[in-house]
Amino acid sequence: MMNNIIKKNRYLVLRRTLQFGLLLLFGGANWWGWKFLMGNYSSAYVLESFYLTDPHAVLQTFAAGFVMSTDAIVGGIIVLLFYGLIAGRSFCSWVCPVNILTDLATWMRKKWRLSENDNFLRINRKTRYWILGLGLILSPIVGVAAFEVINPIGMLHRGVIFGFGMGWTFVVAVFLFDLLFVEYGWCGHLCPLGAFYTLSSRFALIKVKHDAEKCTLCMKCKDVCHEIQVLDLIGEESGYIKGACSNCGRCVEVCDDDALKFSVYNYKT
Repeated sequence: MMNNIIKKNRYLVLRRTLQFGLLLLFGGANWWGWKFLMGNYSSAYVLESFYLTDPHAVLQTFAAGFVMSTDAIVGGIIVLLFYGLIAGRSFCSWVCPVNILTDLATWMRKKWRLSENDNFLRINRKTRYWILGLGLILSPIVGVAAFEVINPIGMLHRGVIFGFGMGWTFVVAVFLFDLLFVEYGWCGHLCPLGAFYTLSSRFALIKVKHDAEKCTLCMKCKDVCHEIQVLDLIGEESGYIKGACSNCGRCVEVCDDDALKFSVYNYKT
């Protein structure tokens, strides 16, 4: 029984360990003077050696007319290449702290037996791409990185590390939006950072692969997938899940047929 529980939640445990671990490292820099990870999710100074920068924030900053340091630009390129060529859209499910809240909202929806049909709003998942474009357009108009002003990732980070001010209202709003109005509302429909990584990680190597011969069409994967539409985008020949998949691994965990697994994408297929 215990082995089965561990198997069914192995990636979830790893994701939470990484997410809370990063928050601890960021907090440790402020609380105890640790030097492992300083800064925030937009720009982090690692081991007092190099920067890792959010490439989406870099684009907005340039659009706003500011010149960034070489270290920040290089840090953005490193992050972009890592997700774009290797890890895919895994930032959203493995690193982003807001994912913890939205997953909690999803779990509560299931406990309260609220289905997608109970949504008060109907929002197209492509809305996040419009918001991505709007943020880049607004940045030069308002003179700052537009999305960063309301970015719940930054607000949650500052709240945990330094104490919540008024930023907690937007973080709570995201949680309640997912819980009461739209299933997977923020991450799946509105977040421009998720849209950015979806577009930039099209050619990433690590993807979930579907084995049609083992699959019994139990649909457990669709019950847990935050981007349910990606399961309809499985390549007819390659069997790899593409699109907006965040590589969270939930579908792999719940599949009793072992028909889903992480694999290195074969672009020759």
